[in-house]
Amino acid sequence: MAKYKHDNIVPDKDSKLSKKEQVANMFDNIAVKYDFLNRFLSAGIDIGWRKKGLIHLKEVNPSTLLDVATGTADVAILACEILNPKKIIGIDISEGMLNIGRNKIDDLKLSDKIELLTGDSEAIKFEDNYFDAVTVSFGVRNFQHLEKGLSEIKRVLKPGGKLMILEFSKPRMPLIKIVYSFYMKIFTPGIGKIFSKNKNAYSYLDESIKNFPEGKEFIEILDKTGFTKTYHKPLTFGICSIYCGKK
Repeated sequence: MAKYKHDNIVPDKDSKLSKKEQVANMFDNIAVKYDFLNRFLSAGIDIGWRKKGLIHLKEVNPSTLLDVATGTADVAILACEILNPKKIIGIDISEGMLNIGRNKIDDLKLSDKIELLTGDSEAIKFEDNYFDAVTVSFGVRNFQHLEKGLSEIKRVLKPGGKLMILEFSKPRMPLIKIVYSFYMKIFTPGIGKIFSKNKNAYSYLDESIKNFPEGKEFIEILDKTGFTKTYHKPLTFGICSIYCGKK
């Protein structure tokens, strides 16, 4: 399988751990502040992005949904409201993030509908053709091997099932691009260091976005992996993008 530039972007270049291990440790370290920083740094826009992404799954009316890189379960919880599937499984490599998500699910009394499991996008522990829909929100950049993770997702999707990916992208408009570059390179790591005591996590965010194959390039990767009826939709001046494909 092909290698991509972002596969080699890691939170700590001096560490001998794999990207997967580094990402898991990074999210364990920032888990407690993760939701607060998401809302603060995006001014709450990230919630709207998640809702818009989930609407693209309404056409398949999923009964079973897998949320890969579920983190603190924001998308899984919103999917209950927007799509109302019978069962949602969320998987993530960070136990710290999952614990925060489980507490949120318990507080909302949604534990009968949402189950969070420790799981790896490159080795999903479900049988072929199991889920009606799969979501990945701001997690596909963290895959150690992009095509392997996408192939696993396709494997567990039912024929006719749909994948929806939300991921950061780079704006094209010159003025927006300048502001965005300052925000991601200077402001975001600084705020991350103050509140989460982990500047590396938010520097990694900027580097991984810069090197991620976005737009048409990512659609070509989805096509290569075997997804059909693929398309993408930029949001908020291109800061975020929705990518969809079917099995």
